[in-house]
Amino acid sequence: MASSAQLLHTYRYPFASHVETGYGLRLATSGTQQDASESPYFFEGRIVRPDELSDMLLVLSELVRSRFYIPGAMRQIDPVVTCSEAALRFEGFSSCCGVYGRADFSGEAFETGARRSGTTNVDFNTPMRGAVGRLRTGGDARLAVGAEEVKLASEASGSVVEKKVKLSVRWIKGFTEVQAYLPRLRAALEVSSLEAQRFLRALPRGGAPKEASWVVPSGKTLRLSKVASRDGVRVAGTDRLRLLEPIAGRAKRLRVWSDEESAVSAWELVFETGHMWIAVSPDVSRGFSGEGQVLKKLASGEWEGALHRVRAELRWQSLLDVDQVAGRTGLPRETVETALAMLSARGLVGYDSAAGGYFHRELPFDVSKVEQLHPRLKDARAIVAAGALRWQTRRSDGGECFVRGTEVEHVVRLSESGDLCTCRWFSRNQGERGPCKHILAARIDLEGDDD
Repeated sequence: MASSAQLLHTYRYPFASHVETGYGLRLATSGTQQDASESPYFFEGRIVRPDELSDMLLVLSELVRSRFYIPGAMRQIDPVVTCSEAALRFEGFSSCCGVYGRADFSGEAFETGARRSGTTNVDFNTPMRGAVGRLRTGGDARLAVGAEEVKLASEASGSVVEKKVKLSVRWIKGFTEVQAYLPRLRAALEVSSLEAQRFLRALPRGGAPKEASWVVPSGKTLRLSKVASRDGVRVAGTDRLRLLEPIAGRAKRLRVWSDEESAVSAWELVFETGHMWIAVSPDVSRGFSGEGQVLKKLASGEWEGALHRVRAELRWQSLLDVDQVAGRTGLPRETVETALAMLSARGLVGYDSAAGGYFHRELPFDVSKVEQLHPRLKDARAIVAAGALRWQTRRSDGGECFVRGTEVEHVVRLSESGDLCTCRWFSRNQGERGPCKHILAARIDLEGDDD
């Protein structure tokens, strides 16, 4: 089986992870360099609820170690940690790219003084899992996060000094693609922690059903149904939800978020000091990396003029105010939102569905050319460059054209109500996985973008 495309990236760890007398585990990470005169940590604090931090980070570590579908050669990728003035966030992906997880910790989660902003990459190895697993309520636990290291007061050991990694393009694309779905999620269901635990424990064991199910309300609890329901949330691969089972009973409540059009859902456990999220793709075999939801915007040039102006407004905010950004830049709100969507596709912002806004973070690898890694977008630009389009009708907002394929010409119709193509790929997916290369080529040519 052919391995997936990969990008070379070298993680440099300044020391070996080890146990330090009087402190605990000093955990090696990779990240940007700090001024030698500054503290090596952009975050330091005493953990107020070590048990809650333990619960959420253990779920995230289990998530990044899991695969629910085997699309090819995959590997675990260490979670990303972002610190801002108001929040500390850990993000990760399952190796199959079908489940995205994020642990958000509010300012109340730590007793800390001044903190700076930054992003780094944590080595979620066995010693770290052991140290996190030993955190308990009432214990004196401390966490420090820096570009060079993460320190956690726990008992474990490990050793990584320098690690050269080939990053899977599939994983990088998944990390950016999932941000296209999160702004579309809407709150759908909510139950207590006890009912959440009962529901998750009752999920089928021994392999999830191949057919999609609907999670529907039933009194104060939730249940699975094989019948489509307007009040329910569609889920395929219900075993993916079991990631939350070990900690559901200790949360305050479970909230379920859904995007009916795409069938993406997110499951949020609310704790006293944070939130644990997992978002699951529409089907087990559909990783977020292959969805192509950002392709149409990537192909469009309408956002390019605004991108640098909006990016200049990023100051590690835990929540970006779109209206404020629009006011400072003089750009229309819709243009700012499009630019933020493009910045999310480049890994520079994430989206918090509960707060209803974007937050600034920068992934610890270069994703400035992520759009060039989309095969459909590359093929579309090649079609335009080869002059393989023939317009029947052409308007500023759409039209009809013929796109030369390998054996036949495909008919593409562009309109505000939705784009259509006669190719087999579009017929099979009906736009659910983004536009086909022929529609992208027509959009690029219509806007005069033939780079």
